[in-house]
Amino acid sequence: MAMNFTDNMSQNGSKKSVEYSGSIFEIEDILKPLDRPRTINIERNRSFDERSMSELSNCISPRQFFKDPEYLVHVEHLESIYSPSRRSVFNSPRANGYFESHAMVADAWEALRRSMVHFRGQPVGTIAAVDHSVEKVNYDQVFVRDFVPSALAFLMNGEYEIVKNFLLKTLRLQSGEKKIDKFKLGEGVMPASFKVLHDPVRNNETLVADFGESAIGRVAPVDSGFWWIILLRAYTKHTGDSSLAELPECQKGMRLILSLCISEGFDTFPTLLCADGCSMIDRRMGVYGYPIEIQALFFMALRCALLLLKQDDDGKDLVDQIVNRLHALSFHMRSYFWLDSKQLNDIYRYKTEEYSHTAVNKFNVIPDSLPDWVFDFMPTRGGYFIGNVSPARMDFRWFCLGNCVAILSSLATPEQSAAIMDLVEARWDELVGEMPLKICYPAMESHQWRIVTGCDPKNTRWSYHNGGSWPVLLWLLTAACIKTGRPQIARRAIELAESRLAKDHWPEYYDGKLGRYVGKQSRKFQTWSIAGYLVAKMMLEDPSHLGMISLEEDKQKNQVIKRSASWTS
Repeated sequence: MAMNFTDNMSQNGSKKSVEYSGSIFEIEDILKPLDRPRTINIERNRSFDERSMSELSNCISPRQFFKDPEYLVHVEHLESIYSPSRRSVFNSPRANGYFESHAMVADAWEALRRSMVHFRGQPVGTIAAVDHSVEKVNYDQVFVRDFVPSALAFLMNGEYEIVKNFLLKTLRLQSGEKKIDKFKLGEGVMPASFKVLHDPVRNNETLVADFGESAIGRVAPVDSGFWWIILLRAYTKHTGDSSLAELPECQKGMRLILSLCISEGFDTFPTLLCADGCSMIDRRMGVYGYPIEIQALFFMALRCALLLLKQDDDGKDLVDQIVNRLHALSFHMRSYFWLDSKQLNDIYRYKTEEYSHTAVNKFNVIPDSLPDWVFDFMPTRGGYFIGNVSPARMDFRWFCLGNCVAILSSLATPEQSAAIMDLVEARWDELVGEMPLKICYPAMESHQWRIVTGCDPKNTRWSYHNGGSWPVLLWLLTAACIKTGRPQIARRAIELAESRLAKDHWPEYYDGKLGRYVGKQSRKFQTWSIAGYLVAKMMLEDPSHLGMISLEEDKQKNQVIKRSASWTS
């Protein structure tokens, strides 16, 4: 839904610009020394990610990121993965022979730069799409989740300023008091998006944030805060500069985000209870409760915050809470969200109405609720984290983002990560098809679609969130493939994308069971489709980039996960 303010986004700043009045602190003066990130030595940079939870709890000990010697055979040694990365050879469309050798990459960089937004003369983000053929609605805004692949592309290319500015501007907007229909949002909520408004008469600019009050469905984003923390860690890791994350304002911002999520309440699960439409799937799709995408992002944000938070008077208690939550969350997800052929057969034979702590069917799932498709979809070797688990309800759908983030955050064990890749290979036509990558599988149809989506015409079967194919997910798949030592899967997916993406003018999503058709309401020149391709391409070319978005595993004691047959070779 279009926001109710003048549609005039400026690409050039002004000395007389004024910023959003909701800000309660000023950061630019503090950060003048940060215009050029300072370089710190390799030992400092390595220790940043080698700080494991064992330093904070006796129950946790560090584990090497890669056990299998076949992982990343094209990388000389593990340390190179986590060292500050060089600028990619795909760094500039003006490089020698660039247009001839990498015409599509050059086209992508040019399109990405056209999407850049400036405030006070400085780049602060990228708009969602630059498609002048259709109504803008809110596609002319800078979305937090949408900017992440753009930010990663800029970081890989050695362009740090836009990422730093974005992190600071969204942090400033977090501090403002926001109300939706006179109901105040919790302190610490990050905006879904923001827009730069230019007043040509007064020659000033304003940042206006949307926390869901103008969004379709009026749902506040749960994932924005998580993506912000993950991106802050990526910036810190890649630049080797920790001074931004160490700012009191950034420390407070992280504490506010996490305090919203780990506060004690009535819930008996360590997972995070969420409304429908609170993440990338931002329309009603039956993902209310404990969706895998939010849980995986929550887990990753907790782990990133553990590396970034200072253990001072303000941070120590929160760090202790994070460690405890990570213990419980990893056990819960690995035990109850994981599905493979053995677990599927166990659920098929569940007894119901079991009482006491000895119950096997802990959530009282009725075996008759198992959908027919899951028995054919599940290969003998392979597995995945299902979409949702709550009392009497298991959502067996595959969700791409949640499973990829589970691998990158090490929420998935190495065995589970390998099983997810096995599933992708075994079900290539269903999950990848002719255009990477299905956002979820399978699509809802007929009566189920009418009931669950509310007859949403945009989410008809095999379209948009309901089984549509989203090119942006290519970067997540590529990162997961590199981490699991399966670069050939990513290479195959990238080749599929390259056969069509640029020719189709970088659509937002594709329709159909195989992703054969450009989405019926798909925007062209969708920024995260462009950035997702660039990130995938640069990461495959230089796997050391993986370090900014991947976390090594911390093996937790008292965490017993029984291996099923599908986890073994």
